[in-house]
Amino acid sequence: MNNAGAVRTAPAYARNRFAPWLRALLEVVLILGLWVLYSLARLLADTNMVPALRRAQELLHLEKILGIQWEVPINQLFTDHKVLGLAGSYWYASLHYVVTAAVLVWLWRLGADRYGPARRALVIGTLLGLLAYISLPTAPPRFLAGYVDVLSLHSADGWWGGDASAPRGLGGLTNELAAFPSLHAGWSLWVALALQLYATRRWVRVLGWLYALGTAVVIVGTGNHWVIDAVVGWMVILVGWALAEALGHLPLSRALDRLLPSHSPFPRVDPHEIPAESAVPTPAEKHGTSPAP
Repeated sequence: MNNAGAVRTAPAYARNRFAPWLRALLEVVLILGLWVLYSLARLLADTNMVPALRRAQELLHLEKILGIQWEVPINQLFTDHKVLGLAGSYWYASLHYVVTAAVLVWLWRLGADRYGPARRALVIGTLLGLLAYISLPTAPPRFLAGYVDVLSLHSADGWWGGDASAPRGLGGLTNELAAFPSLHAGWSLWVALALQLYATRRWVRVLGWLYALGTAVVIVGTGNHWVIDAVVGWMVILVGWALAEALGHLPLSRALDRLLPSHSPFPRVDPHEIPAESAVPTPAEKHGTSPAP
């Protein structure tokens, strides 16, 4: 009996078995790297409030020209109704991370052909947003007279303090002038696009669009972003997705994807590549005799 093929395929089987977990570890490192980059971007950003307030006024002027200056009534709605304000505060402080992470895991389980382009789009859009935070620090509405900081209003009922949505006592870790564009809005649109492209149930796709729309209302209603912040946040994700699709057709991108095959986190392995117990010769086979019937 020739067992050379079974012996040679054992390392390949081991690679197929552990490659998904290695890729998962690399993805976690990538996400942590983005978080570190965001923290470093805060240190690089200008914290001078005067130009940040001036940019906010310029955005307001542009909104007036476009006819989308809706901040005051929406912010007043969240201020006047305690339940709405509290729900919006929890939405703003948590869903931004929880929903995005959940969709990333779902895409990972669907396979690399779906996860790869979507993850690239999210990374590119986030980097574009961070670049804007560094180069164009902008004050959010809650820093201007006439607007209420709804999260600060309900900070006693949540884990956040008076510094945006940062956990109480960790306000120094957040960039309070990172208003333009809104990555809350951008990431929620990314979720909606991912569900629209890859979800099979219609109600799930509709839920994704409702989440994106709801997030846009919440970020304005809580006094954390201007309407135009949400619009540009959507735009950076759309640009990120377009660039991700373009990068996916480059030979370099395909070469990098082949370094660690990941067509699925649970790859299907050719049964002929799995070393079976029969691959080990029995004593009878060693002596060239046939087993007794």
